[in-house]
Amino acid sequence: MTTENYSPAQTVEISGFSLDTLRYYERIGLIEPVRRAAGGHRRYTDDDIGWLDMLRCLRGTGMPIAQMQTFAELVRDGDGTVAERLALLEEHDANVEAEMARLIELRRKVREKIAYYRGALAEMPVECVRD
Repeated sequence: MTTENYSPAQTVEISGFSLDTLRYYERIGLIEPVRRAAGGHRRYTDDDIGWLDMLRCLRGTGMPIAQMQTFAELVRDGDGTVAERLALLEEHDANVEAEMARLIELRRKVREKIAYYRGALAEMPVECVRD
């Protein structure tokens, strides 16, 4: 059961998402319609904050919005979709792993170039380095 209610400004601060992003995510169904206070202002719950943390993780690891929407729909559809959610996350994890391997290889090349330039710099006469 959720106990805390957060204003949009508090939710922005806690989640790291902009207000525009929160509204966009609500509009496209990544987050369920947010409860409203008596005055009509959005009020986010601890559950909303937890879900936003999951969305940040998925987005931060490169999951496309469309795939995030599929995941959100599966979550809303209940326990009968656990196997589908697992498959989706395992596929995403494999994509993250491949991207990490690609980035590690690119970083290796950058580091080789850094080492080359450090070596070249070390071999230059002092007066050339200062100019």
